[in-house]
Amino acid sequence: MKKILVTGALGQIGSELTMYMRNIYGNDNVVATDIRRIDGIPAVESGPFETLDVLDAKAMAELAKKHKVDTIIHLAALLSAVAEAKPVLAWEINMGGLFNALEVARELNCAFFTPSSIGAFGPSTPKDNTPQDTIQRPQTMYGVTKVSGEILCDYYFKRFGVDTRGVRFPGLISYVTPPGGGTTDYAVDIYYEALKNKRYTSFIGEGTYMDMMYMPDALRAIVNLMEADASKLIHRNAFNITAMSFEPSQIAAEIKKHIPEFELSYNVDPVRQAIANSWPNSIDCTAAREEWGFNAEYNLSSMTEDMLAKLRQKLDIK
Repeated sequence: MKKILVTGALGQIGSELTMYMRNIYGNDNVVATDIRRIDGIPAVESGPFETLDVLDAKAMAELAKKHKVDTIIHLAALLSAVAEAKPVLAWEINMGGLFNALEVARELNCAFFTPSSIGAFGPSTPKDNTPQDTIQRPQTMYGVTKVSGEILCDYYFKRFGVDTRGVRFPGLISYVTPPGGGTTDYAVDIYYEALKNKRYTSFIGEGTYMDMMYMPDALRAIVNLMEADASKLIHRNAFNITAMSFEPSQIAAEIKKHIPEFELSYNVDPVRQAIANSWPNSIDCTAAREEWGFNAEYNLSSMTEDMLAKLRQKLDIK
């Protein structure tokens, strides 16, 4: 990667990935785009930024040509809970935007990354140690678009030779950008509420295990996959990756080691709980380890310690 275009650059992943890659490749070599501009934030102010609606195929192609990009990181999408509330819009953005981005990559011979998700699995998928290659029958529009996207990226590689790559992200936990409508967002909210109010009411029920990852590991995974030797990639798209699997009371127990008075209660959201119930408890990321050396550095304990320390600074809480 030498000149990179990022769509959805102001989202949860994009806002951090843009800065992470600018530190590696240089500020001017990572072009951030999003449907709206928010002045004053690092991803906008530290390097080139362009307003882009990913449903505007012509505008996307013109921006890619203008900046002479060789890599497209396509992140623009509606997340699980939002997509379920707006399924038609989710299909238009998640699939229409992906198709446009793949077409630009094909026309300009760009390398291409887009993330899939554990949401691509469904209730008939094996729940524990979910294999890399397994049945995928999701019951949400978000999941449908992610499975469709995986297949479409495979098609563009096999049919047109586009260097497509991707991972299936678990829930991502970050102190930088607020959550954006995902089912795993409780695992971000809980840290904010622990520091501000010493209590949290979880919308996900006790005993509900989901795979999670701390954002620094996710950012490294994207860059490492894109820089990996293509000849060693058997799967190319939708690699299972994970760092940890836990349920709400376990993250609460870790928080209590730092904030002893913290209390956890439950008020389950049936929509998000149903989505969570359809996802795996834990996934197998052997293929990612073997094909491009994936590894996660953070576990629940080290992530909790870092999250609380960083949020104390961010929220100015002593």
